Amino acid sequence: MNTGFRGQSMSWRHIALAREVLRSELGATISDWGGRVPVALAYPNSYRVGMSSLAIHGLYRWFNAMPGVVCERVFAGLGKEVNSNDPPCTLESQRPIKDVALLAFSVSYELDYLNLINMLRRADIPARAEERGAGDPIVLLGGPAVAANPEPLALVADAIVVGEAETLLDDLVDAMRGSWGEDRQATLAKLAHLPGVYVPGVYRGQAILRQWLRNLDDYPLATSIVAPRSEFGDMHLIEISRGCGRGCRFCLAGYWYRPPRERNLELILAQAREALAQQRRKIGLVAAAVSDYSHIDELVTELRGLGAAISVSSLRVAPLSPTLLRALAESGSRTITFAPEAGSERLRRVINKCVTYDQIMAATSLAAKERFETLKLYFMLGLPGESDQDIEELIRLVMEVKAVFPRKVVVNLTPFVPKAHTPFQRAAMAPQATIEGRLARIGREMRRARIEVRAENVDATRVQGVLARGDRRVSEALLGMRQLSLRHLESALGDRGTATEEYLGEWPPDRPLPWGFVASQVSAVYLGVEDRHSQQEITTEACAPEVCRRCGVCPSEGGR
Repeated sequence: MNTGFRGQSMSWRHIALAREVLRSELGATISDWGGRVPVALAYPNSYRVGMSSLAIHGLYRWFNAMPGVVCERVFAGLGKEVNSNDPPCTLESQRPIKDVALLAFSVSYELDYLNLINMLRRADIPARAEERGAGDPIVLLGGPAVAANPEPLALVADAIVVGEAETLLDDLVDAMRGSWGEDRQATLAKLAHLPGVYVPGVYRGQAILRQWLRNLDDYPLATSIVAPRSEFGDMHLIEISRGCGRGCRFCLAGYWYRPPRERNLELILAQAREALAQQRRKIGLVAAAVSDYSHIDELVTELRGLGAAISVSSLRVAPLSPTLLRALAESGSRTITFAPEAGSERLRRVINKCVTYDQIMAATSLAAKERFETLKLYFMLGLPGESDQDIEELIRLVMEVKAVFPRKVVVNLTPFVPKAHTPFQRAAMAPQATIEGRLARIGREMRRARIEVRAENVDATRVQGVLARGDRRVSEALLGMRQLSLRHLESALGDRGTATEEYLGEWPPDRPLPWGFVASQVSAVYLGVEDRHSQQEITTEACAPEVCRRCGVCPSEGGR
């Protein structure tokens, strides 16, 4: 068992920056590696983004709480630059990541896939899994994007966790003990026998069942390291619920994290009291939709009574608690964000975004009364069934919102990307020219009204579309690329006789899905029904795990 340095040349500039970042933190775990299984928890983007992920905080704390394990962190970049030429090193002890037994990546976004590959290359770890030897770490991937469709990284990963990792961590580490660095194939065979773990190199055609945590309270999830340089470094984050039963037909998270589950109110308050005792005054509440939490009024009232300022990850137009809105305003929040997603009521029925014009305007009025400085509105473009008339109604809706909210209004526009395991998984992305034309039309009208418009790069979303529905050919293309852009991806796929449009167009019902072996537990029949309902503009009520059995996730005898 080798726990020493491998002699890889490390940049003193990079080491100095790691030590500087570490000094800025509070709560990092520094442990001796002797006799322990060393784990590197990796995030394929910047430190600023990665340390804003509660997954990183939770996994770090849980790994380090295990006997005989030492877990350190590594990021694609510690400063503004991501993917420099410096070999990445662990933050805590500045060791090469090639020295660890388990290199565990938390992957949230498809556009980080090439960052991940580049981190392996910089670390002198073969990016192609089959080329790794006994001295290389086991490369484990997890996170909703890569778990929902593992194939674009199947040639890179030694193993992929499909679903929520909490209950698998002990088994993952046990599979490493005694064999890492000595018998790589034996370790992979052990991992392949774990539920919810996909090992591409030894896969034999069985369904991989998504894992999910029955009781969130068994694994409290909150900020474990105070990281002032992170995106949300001024607040203590607490997850209050997971999953969403609203059933927006485009939303991977809404289907992947079923059934919706909540954390106990008293547990959340206990976590908040602990943070406040450490002089962490601002509490960030994290959920798919904070306003859906069943005890939200009681929670924010108690938090304000404790002297906490409150911030939230998201708000739903309806229901929208006036108590929550007031607490946010009193906490100093200057911006409030709503996501109508579509401008017309017809298109909101298509996507099952069950909010009405009256509810949007009522929420706007509440925000105006609380005197927030900025109102952000999120919309998607290119949704299935979208027409020019829907765009005109979007423009009209924004203008009417502006008339009610007299201060700054910001419109955020994101092109639709079809995602695996959703009712729209076979839908086409709108042609690039269509999206760009509609962006231009909205932009002209918004400028006249002095409304700011922010739009995601269309090329980047088309890359995302290819990666979201990619197969092994995409995995090969990624391994041959040095820069991730639409032009480079088109070229790499073209070299292999494949066009990007093959992944971006509409998929017929008989086309096999690259992710078909991943059992999300949401039935294919249910997804098909929801797709048909979208075409008929029929909405579906939100699921209630105690009584609802529609989608197939909850067993007949009750929720897990």
